[in-house]
Amino acid sequence: MAASGKSFLADAGYGEQELDANSALMELDKGLRSGKLGEQCEAVVRFPRLFQKYPFPILINSAFLKLADVFRVGNNFLRLCVLKVTQQSEKHLEKILNVDEFVKRVFSVIHSNDPVARAITLRMLGSMASIIPERKNAHHSIRQSLDSHDNVEVEAAIFAAANFSAQSKDFAVGICNKISEMIQGLATPVDLKLKLIPILQHMHHDASLASSSRQLLQQLVTSYPSTKMVIVTLHTFTLLAASSLVDIPKQIQLLLQYLKNDPRKAVKRLAIQDLRLLANKTPHTWSRENIQALCESALNTPYDSLKMGMLSVLSTLSGTIAIKQYFSSAPGAAATTARSFDLIKLAQECCYHNNRGIAAHGVRILTNVSASCQEKDLLPLEQDAVFGLEALLVLCSQDDSPGAQATLKITLTCMVKLVKCRPHLSQSVVESLLAQLHSAQDNARILMCHCLAAIAMQLPVLADGMLGDLMDLYKLIGQSATDKKQELLVSLATVIFVSSQKALSTEIKTVIKQQLENASNGWTAYRIARQASRMGNHDMARELYQSLLTQVASEHFYFWLNSLKEFSHAEQCLTGLQEDNYSSALSCIAEALKSYHKGIASLTAASTPLNPLSFQCGFVKLRIDLLQAFSQLICTCNSLKTSPPPAIATTIAMTSGNDLQRCGRISNQMKHSMEEFRNLATRYGDLYQSSFDADSATLRNVELQQQSCLLISHAIEALILDPESASFQEYSSNGTAHVESEYERRMMSVFNHVLEEVESLNRKYAPVSYLHTACLCNAVIALLKVPLSFQRYFFQKLQSTSIKLALSPSPRNPAEPIAVQNNQQLALKVEGVVQHGSKPGLFRKIQSVCLNVSSVLQSKSGQDYKIPIDNMTNEMEQRVEPHNDYFSTQFLLNFVILGTHNITVESSVIDSNGIVWKTGPKTTIFVKSLEDPYSQQVRLQQQQGQAPSQQQQQRSAYSRF
Repeated sequence: MAASGKSFLADAGYGEQELDANSALMELDKGLRSGKLGEQCEAVVRFPRLFQKYPFPILINSAFLKLADVFRVGNNFLRLCVLKVTQQSEKHLEKILNVDEFVKRVFSVIHSNDPVARAITLRMLGSMASIIPERKNAHHSIRQSLDSHDNVEVEAAIFAAANFSAQSKDFAVGICNKISEMIQGLATPVDLKLKLIPILQHMHHDASLASSSRQLLQQLVTSYPSTKMVIVTLHTFTLLAASSLVDIPKQIQLLLQYLKNDPRKAVKRLAIQDLRLLANKTPHTWSRENIQALCESALNTPYDSLKMGMLSVLSTLSGTIAIKQYFSSAPGAAATTARSFDLIKLAQECCYHNNRGIAAHGVRILTNVSASCQEKDLLPLEQDAVFGLEALLVLCSQDDSPGAQATLKITLTCMVKLVKCRPHLSQSVVESLLAQLHSAQDNARILMCHCLAAIAMQLPVLADGMLGDLMDLYKLIGQSATDKKQELLVSLATVIFVSSQKALSTEIKTVIKQQLENASNGWTAYRIARQASRMGNHDMARELYQSLLTQVASEHFYFWLNSLKEFSHAEQCLTGLQEDNYSSALSCIAEALKSYHKGIASLTAASTPLNPLSFQCGFVKLRIDLLQAFSQLICTCNSLKTSPPPAIATTIAMTSGNDLQRCGRISNQMKHSMEEFRNLATRYGDLYQSSFDADSATLRNVELQQQSCLLISHAIEALILDPESASFQEYSSNGTAHVESEYERRMMSVFNHVLEEVESLNRKYAPVSYLHTACLCNAVIALLKVPLSFQRYFFQKLQSTSIKLALSPSPRNPAEPIAVQNNQQLALKVEGVVQHGSKPGLFRKIQSVCLNVSSVLQSKSGQDYKIPIDNMTNEMEQRVEPHNDYFSTQFLLNFVILGTHNITVESSVIDSNGIVWKTGPKTTIFVKSLEDPYSQQVRLQQQQGQAPSQQQQQRSAYSRF
C-alpha cells in the first residue's frame, strides 16, 4: 500500500507536497485571472486533474470557490467549462466545506436576463443536487423555469428536476403534480413530453408516490399509442419498478404482453431490453408462467433478431435461481421429462440455427440447465449440449470476424462450465478441441488453448498421447513471428506445461527452446518462463530466465530476472529428494538455500521506491525460513541416532514425570521446532492478510504453505510431544473439496497421506522411536517434492488499491511535536482517500476502512505522579465507510501525563465479505503534553510558599545558639 501522503491541512508551505498542491492551485489561479479567454478556459479544464492528484477537502474547497467566482463573473462559454468540470468531478463535490458560499456565488446568475446563462446555472444546480438536495431556492427556480418560453432553459430545468427528484423526496413530491399536468396538458409539445416522462422514474421515495406515478404512466401508455411515446413510457415504467421493487412482477407481465401483442418491432425490442434488465436485477421474481410466456413468444416469432433477444433473456435467467423454479413448479413435474419443457425444446431447436448468436444462446441454456439441475436425469440434455458446443466450435473456429470470436468465447466458457459440473464429459470435449486446433484461425486457437488449460487445471484429462498433437502444432507455429503467433506460442506452451505437470521430457524442452530461438521476442520467452514457474516446471523456467538476462534494458530488470533464475534453480534442487535418504535431503535443501539467498539479494536490488516488491520479498523470505526449519527438523530427528540420551535421563524422566525426557535433548529440540513451525504459520497468515490485491490462486497458494507448517507442527505434537491430547478431527479432509489446480491437488494428497501416517503411529512405541522420526522426515520430503508454484501475483498485479491518509492538526515539520495542554483533549481528524488502479474491485472491493489510533508515552517531563493506568495510553478503533473513495472521522485523545507522546494511526480495510486485510498505511505524529497555565501557577505558588517557611525553620534553629 502507498505510504500516507503528508497532510494538506497544515499551513501552506511547510511540507514539500503541500507546496506542490498550493503551487499547482496558484498556477491555475493565475490562469483564471488572465485577461485572455483562452488562458482562462485552459485553467478551468485543468482542475479535474488537480482534484485527482490532490483529493483532500482543503484544496478542493478552495478550487471550487475559485471556479464559482469564474462562473459568477465570466461569460457563458466559461460557465459551460465550469459546468463540465463540476460534472466530471462529481465525486469530489461532497468535500466542499463552504457549501453555502459556493451555492451563493453560482446561484446569483439565475437572476440574469440571459436565458442561456440561466440554463447553464440550472444545469449547474442539477449537477450539485447531491450536496444541496433540500435547497428551497433551487427548487423554486427549477419550478419557475419549467414554465419558461425559452426551450434551452426548459430543457435545463428538466435536467435539474430529474437530478433533484433522485436526491430529494420533498422535491419529488412537490414536482410530481406539476410534471403530470405538463405531460397531460395540450399546450405542451410532444418532444417536450418525451423529455418530461423520464423524470417519473425517480418517484420511488415512498409507496404512494410510486403508485400515483405508475397510474400516470399507465394512462400515458393507453392515451398516446405512438411508437416513441410507448417506448419512453414503458422504459420509464421499468426503471420505476426496478427502483421501487414492489411492482416488478406486474411490470414483467406488462412487458411480456407488449412483446406478444404489439406488432411494432421497435416496441418489441424495447420490451426485450427491459426484460433483460429485470432478469439481471431480480431473477427471483420471475414465475414459471413468465418464463413459459417468453418461450412461447420465442418459438412463434419469425424474426431472428427478436428471437435472439428473447433467448438472451432466457440464457440470463437459465444461470440463476429462476431456472430451478421453472422446473420444480411445473404441473406434474415428476411425470414429465426435461425434454418435454418448452424451454428445452426452444434451446434444442436453436442449437443448430444458422445464426451464430441464436445458436450460442441455445447452447448456453442447455449448459446452464445441465449444470444447475443436477438432481434430474439429464443425460440426453448433456449430449445435446456437447453436440451443440462441438458444432459451434467447428463453425466459429474457422471464422476470424469479431462476431465469431465473441460467439466462440461463449462456447468455450460453456465448455469449461459443463466439464466442471459433469467431469465424465471432459474426454469428448477435450478431444473435439484438440481436433479443431489444427484447422482453426490463430485468434480462435489462442482462445481454445486458454479453454484447454482451464479444463486441464481442473481435471488431469490431457493424456500423454495428446501431447504429440500439441508439440506438432507448436513446431508449425514457431516458424512465423507475427503478434498473434507470439500470443499463440504462450498459450500453447501453457497447455503443454499444464498437461505435463509431473516433469517435462527433454524432447519437449528442446522443441520449446528451439521455437523460441527461431521466432520469438524476449517478451514471449519471459511469458512462457513465467507460466513454467506457475506450473512448477522450474528447470525449463531457469533456462529461459538465464537466456533473457542479457536482453533487458535496465539493471532493475536484470536483477529481477536473475532472482527468478535463482529461485527456479533452488526449487529445481529440491526435485532430487528421495524418501528415506535424509543425508541427501539435507544437502539438497542446503543447495536450494544457497540459491535462495543469492536470489533474495538480487530481488532486493530489483525493488524500487515505486515498486517495492514487498509481497515477493515476503513470500521468498518465508520460503527460506521454511526450508531452514525443515532442515533443522531433519537434523533434530537424526539427533536421536547421533546424540543418544545420557545415563541419568531415565532418572530425570521419573523425577519430572515426563516420559519424553528419557530420550535426552531431542525433547527440547522438538519443542523449539514445533514453535518455529507455528510461528511460520502465523507469518504466512500475516502475508495473506496484507495481500488485498492478490488473485484467489495466489492467496490459496499462501494458505497451502501455511497449512503445511501447521501440519508439521501438529505431527510433531501428535507423534512426540503430546500424543495423548492430539486430535485428528479438525485436520481430517472435509470430503473432496473442489480443487482449482494440480499443485493444490498434489499438496492436498500429501497432507492426507501424512495425516494417515501420523494417525497410524499415534500412541505407539512411546515415547519416541525411529519410526516416529522417520515419519516426520518423510513428511518433510513429501512436502518438498511437490514443486512450488509461483502464482500470478508474484509476477503481475491486476488490481491495485492504496489508501492515502491526512491527519489534522499536522505539525509544520514531521519531527516537531504538536503542543497540547494536559487538561484538554486533542481532537485528531483523520481523512483518507482510496486510490485504485485501472481495474478497481477486480478480486475484492473495500466495504469499510478500519482506523486504529494508539498513543505511547515516549519521554516524561515533570514530577512522577501516580496516575490511573487508563490515562497512560490511548487505544481507539473506528470503522468508516468510504463514500466516493473518501472517508473522514475524528478521535478525542487524552494526554494527562506531561511529556512527549507518539501517536500511530494505522488503517486496514474490510472487504464485502467482512474479511479484515492489514493493508496499511501507518502514519505517526508526536504530541507534547504541557502543563496548563493555572496548575503551573498554583504549583509555583506552593513551591514559593514552602521555600520561606523552610528558611524560617532554619533561622529559628540557629537563633537558639
